[in-house]
Amino acid sequence: MERKVGTISRGIRCPIIRQGDDLAKIVVDSVLDAAQSEGYALRDRDVVAVTESVVARSQGNYASIDAIGKDVRAKLGGGTVGVIFPILSRNRFAICLRGIARGCKKIVLMLSYPSDEVGNELVSLDKLDEAKINPYSDVLTLEKYRELFGENLHPFTLVDYVQYYSDLIREEGCEVEVIFANDCRVILDYTKNVLTCDIHSRARSKRLLLAAGAERVCGLDDIMTASVDGSGCNERFGLLGSNKATESTVKLFPRECTDLVMQIQKSFLEKTGKLVEVMVYGDGAFKDPVGKIWELADPSVSVAHTPGLEGTPNELKLKYLADNDFADLNGEALKDAISQRIREKGDLAGSMASQGTTPRRLTDLIGSLCDLTSGSGDKGTPVIHIQGYFDNYTN
Repeated sequence: MERKVGTISRGIRCPIIRQGDDLAKIVVDSVLDAAQSEGYALRDRDVVAVTESVVARSQGNYASIDAIGKDVRAKLGGGTVGVIFPILSRNRFAICLRGIARGCKKIVLMLSYPSDEVGNELVSLDKLDEAKINPYSDVLTLEKYRELFGENLHPFTLVDYVQYYSDLIREEGCEVEVIFANDCRVILDYTKNVLTCDIHSRARSKRLLLAAGAERVCGLDDIMTASVDGSGCNERFGLLGSNKATESTVKLFPRECTDLVMQIQKSFLEKTGKLVEVMVYGDGAFKDPVGKIWELADPSVSVAHTPGLEGTPNELKLKYLADNDFADLNGEALKDAISQRIREKGDLAGSMASQGTTPRRLTDLIGSLCDLTSGSGDKGTPVIHIQGYFDNYTN
């Protein structure tokens, strides 16, 4: 009988993961238990994905605010430091900021506006238009910002992040001055020592700052790249991708975990005879149309993945074929013609028949699906099992 269901994404419930747990065994056993419980079987080219959070937890990859402060002081001098372009997040940045403040005498906090890098608004574009403010060129002091726009609460968290970050810095015994600008080089009017906290534009910010005369420049990816007094670390991403663990510690992004995905793939092959693709995923990339927030606060959607997940989709657009190449066909004749074209499709790069298919890497697409499936709350499903992702109309 012809299969009537395409892609299926299942959240797999697992035990609570602790440091030192055999994560590969837990993942494999949990997926196989779920398959048995729900009455389905694994297939070749299924995808099993594990959220980065439980990987880092199993690695014990944590850092305290004292360790962060010590590293910031060593790398940026401990005096006045420009902290620029942080995202507005209690979970992602607030605890990091406490640590940063412990490593400085004064912070000049430069916030991008009207929103941060991932879309959290400080002020609406409409309000900027009314005030005749050009965010590309105008630099605002805190006093000017308050005069023009007053208090602005985040639509979901109801936090005034300007006040929240300022208070947090002062609580750590550090002075703070707040400005609003979108050219990273503006900070050099205040200090030559800069910590640039942007995620996806960090390389450009560092390049521009150094070319403009900055003396010491670090990104979040340069802080906690090695252990400080026995702490965790991340050699590649530093503090990027970290999350709040407690009021005084952060869980860092996972360290190297290619061995983990390969071990999980090998275990599935040994136990089921099926070649399953495996990845460790971070934030997906999708935009909330109401809050205008991009989810993409991690430095990478795929921390590690098996080789079969490399590349981009190679898909035909069915409606293009139906409306163009086979516009004169209907019913079974149309189905047969499209099925035959799919079987013969080859490499579709540049083809009009693939126009409108999503031009993104497989790992980014699958990671976004996993992130939406697992959620970030109390679902208890840190492992995602996807079936049929690589199917097409002919399967």
